[in-house]
Amino acid sequence: MASVEAAAEHERILREIESTDTNCIGPTLRSVYDGQEHGLFMDKLEGRIRNHDREIEKMCNHHFQGFVDSITELLKVRGEAQKLKVCTMGHDCSRWCRLQQCNIAATIDKLSHCLPGTLWEGAGHQHECLNPRYYPALRTLEQLEHTCLPRASHYRFCTIMAENILVLRTQIRDIAMSDLKDFLESIRKHSDKIGETAMKQVSLQGVEGTSCCSISHCLPGAQDLVDFSPVYRCLHIYTVLGARDTFESYYRKQRRKQARLVLQPHSNMHETLDGYRMFFNHIVGFFVVEDHVLHTTRGLVNRAYVEELWELALSKTIAALRTHSSYCTDPDLVLDLKNLIVLFADTLQGYGFLVNQLFDMLLEMREQYGEILLKKWSGTFRQILDQDNYSPIPVSMEEEYRCIVGQFPFQDPELEKLPYPKKLPFSAFVPKVYVQVKEFIYACLKFSEDLHLSSTEIDDMIRKSTNLLLTRTLSNCLQYAIKKKNVGLAELVQIIINTTHLEQSCHFLEGFISNITNIPPDTINATKLYGMATFKDARHTAEEEIYTNLNQKIDQFLQLADYDWIAPQAGSQASDYLSDLIAFLCSTFAVFTNLPGKVAQTACMSACKHLSTSLLQLLLEADVRQVSMGALQQFNLDVKECERFARAGPVPGFQGDTLLLAFIDLRQLLDLFTQWDWSTYLADYGRPTCKYLRVNPHTALALLEKMKDTSRKNNVFAQFRKNERDKQKLIDTVVKQLRNLISTQQS
Repeated sequence: MASVEAAAEHERILREIESTDTNCIGPTLRSVYDGQEHGLFMDKLEGRIRNHDREIEKMCNHHFQGFVDSITELLKVRGEAQKLKVCTMGHDCSRWCRLQQCNIAATIDKLSHCLPGTLWEGAGHQHECLNPRYYPALRTLEQLEHTCLPRASHYRFCTIMAENILVLRTQIRDIAMSDLKDFLESIRKHSDKIGETAMKQVSLQGVEGTSCCSISHCLPGAQDLVDFSPVYRCLHIYTVLGARDTFESYYRKQRRKQARLVLQPHSNMHETLDGYRMFFNHIVGFFVVEDHVLHTTRGLVNRAYVEELWELALSKTIAALRTHSSYCTDPDLVLDLKNLIVLFADTLQGYGFLVNQLFDMLLEMREQYGEILLKKWSGTFRQILDQDNYSPIPVSMEEEYRCIVGQFPFQDPELEKLPYPKKLPFSAFVPKVYVQVKEFIYACLKFSEDLHLSSTEIDDMIRKSTNLLLTRTLSNCLQYAIKKKNVGLAELVQIIINTTHLEQSCHFLEGFISNITNIPPDTINATKLYGMATFKDARHTAEEEIYTNLNQKIDQFLQLADYDWIAPQAGSQASDYLSDLIAFLCSTFAVFTNLPGKVAQTACMSACKHLSTSLLQLLLEADVRQVSMGALQQFNLDVKECERFARAGPVPGFQGDTLLLAFIDLRQLLDLFTQWDWSTYLADYGRPTCKYLRVNPHTALALLEKMKDTSRKNNVFAQFRKNERDKQKLIDTVVKQLRNLISTQQS
C-alpha cells in the first residue's frame, strides 16, 4: 500500500516539475528530498527524461528539411540587407560625430576652469594639508581661492570647496602650533645637552688654542641637535595667515617662562660640581637656541629681546652663584667651579653676550677662595708645628743634605765643610713651612689663570695673598705654638732660630713669585712681600716668652729659699737654692749659643735683673718683719754668688762688667748696711758721684726698720750696755734722718 502511494506522489511531483516556473520549483524539490523514497524517485525521473529526449528527437527530424530551406533563403537576402544597413548607419554616424565634437569642445572648456579644484579634491592634496608641507598647501589654497574657484563659481562643488578652505587653514594652523609646542617641550628637555655640547666645543677649542669668536657659526653639533623646522613652518604659516604678531608674542612668552625655570637652581647645587654644571648647561642651551632663532628667522626674536633675557639670566645666575658658592669650604671645588664659570662665560661670549659681570664676580669669588685657602693652610701649618720636635735636623749623608737644601734655600759653606753626620741649625718645620708657602702661591695662581688679567694684576694678587698667609695665618700659628703650654726654653730657642732662617728666605719667595708671573720684584708699584715681618714678630714673641719662662724658673727656685732672718751669723757659703739656680742658668745659657747674640745677651740681662729684683723683694717682704745682721750677711753671700755668675760671662758679647749692673742696686744696699756707712750716704745723697747712688731712701728705711726691731727684741739688756745703746741711738737717728729726707723729696 505504501509503495502505491509513493508512486502516485512521485507522479504528481514530476507533473509539477514539468508545468511549474523555475522560480517556484524550490518547494517541489524540497518535498522530493524530504521524502523517504528518494532513490526510487530519481529512477523514475531518469525514465521521464529519456521519454522527453525521444520526443524532441522525433520533432527535430520532422522539421529539419524546412529549417535547411529557410537558412538557404536567408543567405540570399543577407547581401541586400547589408547594403541597406550600411547606408543608414553612415548617415547616423556623421550626425553623431558632429554632436560629439561639440560636446568635447564644451567639456574641454569647462574642465579647464574646474581642473584645479577637481585636482585639489583629490586625496593627494587632502593629505598634503595634513603633512609637514603646510606652507605649500597654504599657497595652493590661496591660489585655489583667488584664482581657480572664481572661474567655476556657478558649480556647486566650488561653493563647497570655498567653504572648506577656512576649515583647512584652521587645521593647518592648529597642527603647526601643535608641532611648535612639541618643539618647545623638546628643547626644554634637551637644553642641558645642547649647552653641554656647546661648552665642550669651546673647551676643545681652548685646548687647541683656537679662537672662540663667532661660535654660533663654528660649532657643528650644538644647534644641530635640534630640528628647528617646526619653528620655521609655524612662523611661515602664521605669516601667511596674517597672524605673525600673535605667533611672535606666543613664542616669546613661552620662552620667557622656560627661562625662569632654567634659572632656578637646585637647593643642593653647591654640594657637587655636577650641580653647577647642569645649571650652566641648561642656561647655555637656552641661549644657543635663541641665538640660532635670532639669526635664522628674520625677526621672530630680535637682539633687544635676547639681550633682555640675558640681563635677567645674568643677574639671577650671579645671585645664585654668590649664594651657593658661599657654602663651599673645599678650595678644590671652588677652583673647579671657577674653571666652569670661565668656560660658561667664554661660551656665551662667543655668542655675542656680555659677560663682564661674570668675571667681576669671579674676582669677588677669588677673595672667598683666598679665605678658604688661608683656613686650609692654617690647619696645615698648625699640624706641621704640632708635629715638629724643635730640634736641629740631623743629616747622615750627602743625599739627605741635598734633599733638604733642595726644598729650602739654605747655604752655609762652613757647615758643608764639616763631615757627616752633622746637624742643620733649624728644625724640620722650616723646609715644610717654606714648601707649603710655595704650594699656597701655586694655588693662588691657579685661580688667577683665565680671568683675562694682566701679568701685573696676577702678580699683585698673588703677593697680597701671600702677605695675608704670612702676616695672618702663619703668624697666628706661630703665636699659638709659642704660647701654648709646656713649651720649654729649648723649643723657644729653636723657634727663634727657625724664624730667623724663614725670614732670610723671604727674598727667595720674592724671586719665586716673579718667575711664575714674569714681573720683576723691583717693578714700580709692585706689591712688596712685607710678610717677613711675621717672622720678626714671632721671634720677638718667642724672645719675650724666653724672658718670661726664665723669670718663672727663677721664681720657682726663689720659692725654695728658706732664710733664717734672725740668724745671729751667716753661713760659710751661698744658699743651696741659689747654687742650684745658678747651675740652671749656666746650663740654659749654654743652649743659647745658637741664638742671635743680642737675643742671648738680652735674655741673660733680663734674667739677672729679674733675679736681682726678686731678691730685693724677698728681703723687703712685709712678712719679713725682722732681719738680723747675720741673716743680712748670708744674703750678701748669695748676692756675691750671683755677681760671680755675672762676672764669669755666661753669654758672650757683654763689655766689661755690664752684666754686673743688674745687681748694682742690691750691691750698694748691702754694702751700706754691712759697712754701716750712713754718714757717707746721708752726706752725699743726691750727688751724681754719690757712692750709694742706687740706694733709694724708702728701701733703706724699710730695711733699717726691720733691723731696729730685731735689735730691740734680741737685746733685752742692751740698754745697760753702752755700745748697744749707742747703736740703737744711731739707728733711731738714721731712721729720723731718712724720714726727713723722704719728706723733703715729697715736698
